[in-house]
Amino acid sequence: MKYTAAAKRPVPTQDARSGAKPGSRAGNKPGKVVARKSVPPGEVRIIGGQYKRSKLPVADRPGLRPTPDRVRETLFNWLGQDLTGWRCADVFAGTGVLGFEAASRGAADVILGEQDPLLVDKLKALQVKLKATMVRIERSDGVSLLRRLPADSLQLVFIDPPFDSALYAPALKAAAQAIHPTGLVYLEAPKPWADAELLEFGLQVRKSDRAGAVHFHLLERADGTRATAAPDLADAA
Repeated sequence: MKYTAAAKRPVPTQDARSGAKPGSRAGNKPGKVVARKSVPPGEVRIIGGQYKRSKLPVADRPGLRPTPDRVRETLFNWLGQDLTGWRCADVFAGTGVLGFEAASRGAADVILGEQDPLLVDKLKALQVKLKATMVRIERSDGVSLLRRLPADSLQLVFIDPPFDSALYAPALKAAAQAIHPTGLVYLEAPKPWADAELLEFGLQVRKSDRAGAVHFHLLERADGTRATAAPDLADAA
């Protein structure tokens, strides 16, 4: 309630006059949630390394969903922050924030795969702006890109396709073949993935967490070879 300066009597606010609960739209039934279109942010920022605070534009494109800061912070804590010398692939790149984040933290070779030509142009412009010579950009389907890469050649693969896609299974299968025996796969999905599902691809969960509707996982090979801190780069060189 608001009060007038003279009489100190309560003057009903718009919410009180309409009968709506404070914070809801007037005329809606109490407690009713008004659906709003999800709009991607205008930009995201790299949160660590040599490109820290660099801005990446986020276009309003179907299925584009940048990995949130909180999730990236947790992921790179899991990875140990320093990715010096790693070979990585971000095969559903979108804004490129995962791949550029890896490059920012020392990765020696980062492949960004993206099909949308508008997003590819933005990735190339950002690569030039940052002078990120370790980053390579390909206009390509993510699964096909992974299948073309030599077996056992990567320390880290990022898998983050549109949530409503059918790309998870083929991407996981291809990633399991592309990573080094002590390599890792980052998986972002609308549901948790359990070892029982992942064993089909020769993978298992090393770490997992959730942030809102996003379930994110760090996977490793399920053949008995376990990365202790970081993938062994010497064997993969």
